[in-house]
Amino acid sequence: MKRYLIIASLLIVQLSFAQENVSKTTATKNVWSLQDCIAYALENNITVKDASLNKSLAEVNYSKSKSSRLPNLFGNASQSFSNGNTIDPITSNYVTDQIHSTNVGINTSVTLFQGNQITNEIKQNKLLLEQSIFEEEVEKNNIVLNILETYLQTLFSKENIAIAESNLEVSEKEVKRAKARLDAGSIALTDYTEAQSQAATNKYNLITAKNDYQQYIIALKQLLELPPLQNIEIEDVTNNLDFINLELNKEAVYTKALDILPEIEASNLNIAANKKELDIAKGGYLPTLALTGSVGSGYTSINSNTFSDQFDVNFNQKLGLTLSIPIFNRNQTKAAVQTATLNIEKAEIQKQNAEKELYKKVETAYQNALSAQEQVIASETSKIAAEESFKLAQKKYELGDLSTTDLVISQNTYTNAQQNYLQAKYLNILYHQLLQFYQGNDIKL
Repeated sequence: MKRYLIIASLLIVQLSFAQENVSKTTATKNVWSLQDCIAYALENNITVKDASLNKSLAEVNYSKSKSSRLPNLFGNASQSFSNGNTIDPITSNYVTDQIHSTNVGINTSVTLFQGNQITNEIKQNKLLLEQSIFEEEVEKNNIVLNILETYLQTLFSKENIAIAESNLEVSEKEVKRAKARLDAGSIALTDYTEAQSQAATNKYNLITAKNDYQQYIIALKQLLELPPLQNIEIEDVTNNLDFINLELNKEAVYTKALDILPEIEASNLNIAANKKELDIAKGGYLPTLALTGSVGSGYTSINSNTFSDQFDVNFNQKLGLTLSIPIFNRNQTKAAVQTATLNIEKAEIQKQNAEKELYKKVETAYQNALSAQEQVIASETSKIAAEESFKLAQKKYELGDLSTTDLVISQNTYTNAQQNYLQAKYLNILYHQLLQFYQGNDIKL
């Protein structure tokens, strides 16, 4: 048996060490996939941790409410000295003397009936615990969606850097060609300066693109709760242009989302918890019945018996019932009932608002997904055409059949076409993944 315990202990230690190493490896890695980001954020994001703490607090409150059924138990002890005309606290005799007295005892009470308030408080705290579990899931889902959006924005800005670098490289070559042609006297000085201006603009665009990328990296690191000085890179996406099924019905997506998303169930539990609050408030109109009991003994100095003899003789036990009937409590119970009733109505409105917001999100994602996939097709065609047009413009420019201004216009048209395609591509990925999320499918690239 000892051997089995030792082996089990070693396995537990090794498993803990392995888990710690995995966590450290994930935190210190340089290249992060979307799944890496999501898994790490769900474990380390402070918003998720705060929701988890709220759930733990709800567990404590639920446990405390269940303990309300139990009797309490208090011990007491007192030592007193009196001089002159006084009443002996043990014998209750009127005496004129110096008295030393000792009293010890234990008392208890248990509530037998309190308008079903204890029962309803236990049920309410159980509902609030279940609600906190769903609210934790809501926060996790929000973090997943925030990670998805920030990750795709980072990828977009990363590809945008590549476009800006390519444009700068091309424009710098054009400056060299323009300088050679200017020296040869085949172009005017304005053509050369325009080429220089375009190169400077493309350099500015590259700096802006790199800054945008770093800003998104900062936002991603904050979602991951990584230290500011840690450098990270994100994994590129491959095979990502999925299109939604045109036969997919947004009402069906909405109905599925109503069944699976935690915010709707949290709203239902919020209504149920407020209804229990109303039951608790109504319990204030009913009487309270409690069972009380105590045991105790004491010693007084004016009695000639010994300390132990007096404790034996003075030992007493009490058992009683206490009935408290509410007659008038300055309308406190009435106000509590009215407040609980209004809170139920507010909770129902909050649920309606949650359903309305969910439908808006589903419909927006559906329409944007349709629009984005059409934009992908159109922008890809435009990009290909603009690329061919720019290549042709470059050849004409080299032969002296095209002005610098026309070449710059052609390059800017190609650049805009590239960026439009890039934007449409990542919007398509985003809204397609959102629709997958609303249907209960995993988010993955």
